[in-house]
Amino acid sequence: MTEMQLNNSPLIKMQGITKVFKSGAGEFTALDNINLEFFPGEFVGIVGKSGSGKSTLANMITGIDHPSKGNIDIEGHIINKMNESEMSVWRGNNLGIVFQFYQLLPMLSLLENVMLPMDFCKQFNPDERRTRALKLLAMVGLQDLADKLPAMISGGQQQSAAIARAMANDPPIMIADEPTGNLDTKTAESVFELFSALVVKGKTIIMVTHDPALAVRTSRVVHLRDGKVIND
Repeated sequence: MTEMQLNNSPLIKMQGITKVFKSGAGEFTALDNINLEFFPGEFVGIVGKSGSGKSTLANMITGIDHPSKGNIDIEGHIINKMNESEMSVWRGNNLGIVFQFYQLLPMLSLLENVMLPMDFCKQFNPDERRTRALKLLAMVGLQDLADKLPAMISGGQQQSAAIARAMANDPPIMIADEPTGNLDTKTAESVFELFSALVVKGKTIIMVTHDPALAVRTSRVVHLRDGKVIND
């Protein structure tokens, strides 16, 4: 156990998490009795082969999907027991999510994309939101592209904008699902450095990645195989 874990209570507790998908072909167990804890200020890499359950695990923590069995406790909130309305509000205030394919709204400028979570959750005064969004874009080096549409910039720049958007409401936790999967090595490195800087500022980051070279540079690595934790 690390010094960080000894000195903190868990921020996230996954207790007996099992996820079974059902289809016409039968049942598939994506996660099998997962018990994990994540601590404040950790940078955790989730690794495993395709189909090992990495993205399913991330979707459990974000509430995008729900377990078949078990509970996810985040700061005393059993998130899988929330209804969709409660989950949307809670997620908007507590989680920043970074997707592999960016998920920026194509008809909104980068500035408007970053402002959107603040508008949705009514965070910060309306006259502060634009200033905050510009500061976040500056943090990721995009201040000069604030008025551009996503299609007008590179994939790496879109991912950087997605990180700025994920930080809009200053969430304590960030979940990144293959955030460097579509990026070249140099751009992936810059994205990783952005995450590392956020951890220094106290954020907890859980990053699903197929790249073991990036994962080993996190503070902790969780290996999945066939829906089970094989090494933590």
